Amino acid sequence: MSTKSTVNSAKGKRYSEKEKAEIIAFVEKVNAEKGRGGQSAASAKFKISQLTISSWLKAATGGSTTKASSTKGGFGSKLSKLSSLASQIEKAEKELGKLKSQFDALKKSL
Repeated sequence: MSTKSTVNSAKGKRYSEKEKAEIIAFVEKVNAEKGRGGQSAASAKFKISQLTISSWLKAATGGSTTKASSTKGGFGSKLSKLSSLASQIEKAEKELGKLKSQFDALKKSL
């Protein structure tokens, strides 16, 4: 009986830094919108244990998942700011698209 297969089967999926950042951003977005529940929602959506997500959040915020620690300018704070800016940009681009449509329609009517 080979022990190699048991060793390999004990290893879980490895996530890239990009994937981790996406999941952390999702957690922070849900928490910002609802006040809590981001880890649970991410766990269900991405099929990852809450313990894994919690460890990523702690690593991203320098060892604590509290709001105070994420305001120190660490990875979690920067990631949260990026996520917020991306949402603002997306909203602004949608609004710009609507304005361009109105502009084009008015221009055609001249």
